Amino acid sequence: MCGICGEITFDGSPASPHITERMTDCLVPRGPDSGGMLNRGRVSFGHRRLKIIDLSDKAEQPMVDSELGLSIAFNGCIYNYPELREELQGMGYRFFSHGDTEVILKAYHAWGLDFVQRFNGMFAFAIHERDTGRVILGRDRFGIKPLYVAEKGKRLFFASSLPAIVATGEVDTTIDPVALQFYMSFHAVVPAPYTMLKGVRKLPPATLRVIEKDGTSKDIQFWKLNYGGSAEDAERPFEEWRDMVLDELRRAVKRRMVADVPVGVLLSGGVDSSVIVGLLAEQGQKGLKTFSIGFEEANGEKGDEFVYSDLIAERFETDHTRMMIPSADMLEALPATIRAQSEPMVSYDNVGFYLLSREVAKHVKVVQSGQGADEVFAGYHWYPKLTNSNDPVEDYANAFFDRSNTVMRQHVAPHWHADRDEVRAFVENHFAMPGADDPVDKALRLDANVMLVDDPVKRVDNMTMAWGLEARVPFLDYELAELAARIPSRHHLAHGGKGVLKEASRKVIPNEVIDRPKGYFPVPALKYIQGPTLDMVRDSLTSQKARERGLFNQDYLDRLFADPTSAITPLRGSELWQVALLEMWLQQHDL
Repeated sequence: MCGICGEITFDGSPASPHITERMTDCLVPRGPDSGGMLNRGRVSFGHRRLKIIDLSDKAEQPMVDSELGLSIAFNGCIYNYPELREELQGMGYRFFSHGDTEVILKAYHAWGLDFVQRFNGMFAFAIHERDTGRVILGRDRFGIKPLYVAEKGKRLFFASSLPAIVATGEVDTTIDPVALQFYMSFHAVVPAPYTMLKGVRKLPPATLRVIEKDGTSKDIQFWKLNYGGSAEDAERPFEEWRDMVLDELRRAVKRRMVADVPVGVLLSGGVDSSVIVGLLAEQGQKGLKTFSIGFEEANGEKGDEFVYSDLIAERFETDHTRMMIPSADMLEALPATIRAQSEPMVSYDNVGFYLLSREVAKHVKVVQSGQGADEVFAGYHWYPKLTNSNDPVEDYANAFFDRSNTVMRQHVAPHWHADRDEVRAFVENHFAMPGADDPVDKALRLDANVMLVDDPVKRVDNMTMAWGLEARVPFLDYELAELAARIPSRHHLAHGGKGVLKEASRKVIPNEVIDRPKGYFPVPALKYIQGPTLDMVRDSLTSQKARERGLFNQDYLDRLFADPTSAITPLRGSELWQVALLEMWLQQHDL
């Protein structure tokens, strides 16, 4: 797990090592153990390393294989690298290191652009071919690892974080009106290739970008998740799906234990993280380190779920740490939390993951986490509403959109309006794509391929990597996800949602955890903005920078200030927090 960056030029001029160094310096939190740079004429790579696999200097990056004429900067983990290494050795390849980075280089040489099909893992990488000058950028199937890009004239920059690219001083930092519309309407989800800044884009998940020496490029989508199985799948009994899912989940959890350092678990007390703990215990893990966090209650809403996480910790005899965060500490950590975000992310639990990661990183370097289960196994409340829907786009929009385009145009100042309703058109186009006929499947596909990437997954990556902590997400094992996509929606929606996963989990964890009301990572002080939190929010939105930027209509802000708890989105978010978070993010990054 690391941070990568670099520059490529296309006019014969050398890449600037000074610019690569600036980007690399921004990535130190992602890779606090060591760093390196490779400057080769028109190509410059930077790398920061978090030592997880092959702790020796032989695995330092950027890695060069002079015999093959290949160099790489890589972020992530290929869980099946031992099997691939053995296969490549059988083909005659010799290895000088013992980790997964070199396996990627040899695999590319052996299998060309098809190499990525063989990887089970999370990854973002840049590979340079010495003899052709070609550069290959790649990102994993679910975009678990980020990769931002920017082009200026005959130069291209890439990095693991948006602020690292901004640090080049070479990109347009103007707000993108289309991205702003997504942020305001699509629950702060800004899908690839957009970012909040016009000059910075992100490589889509499951994509290879092949960049030739002259600057021409092509994108190759190497994987997609199709929904709706065969006729045999449609008739397969529920119990068979349950057992198949449990077997595949066992494999996914076991794969993510590959490491040369201890692996812990972020234990929220929900089904998803609890079953990970149960499966690891089943596989013989002793003294497993688990971690939970809670916050002070506000407005009568409880801020922790310790009763459930404690139950799991006791049942499976884990080495458990729980942390209660006072509201004052949460407020103090908010600026740093926002600064750690590559893009503005509105979810309240960002600060929870940030503070949790700070403490967990004192104990372990790697954790497994339960993100992705709701999107893969249909755990959200809007999926049942789409059953047999005659207008799935409208029904999805009513449940998920924070505001319609018409309302958004009343909230956002005219200068920042996009030309059309981009969000609605995006959902319509996505729902119309082949590969998902059932309305529930259409929503699951959109959420798994778009919302998941640019909300839960990005949130966990940003917050954990702010403290040099690697988070692995077994529910996003692509083979598990492919199996789940074949399950008929009626089975997914059984038992109030996540039916198949819940029944599989009963074979591993106590019923009390499975049959509890669905929980979220609660941070009540950010949902019910009052007192010092309200003061901070008001200060940011009335600052000179905010007034000069003029993102929001003043009458809208005045209404929010007058009654902060009155404007709650369909997904239970605070409109005031949403607009304030964007302004605070811009200010924290000096934009």
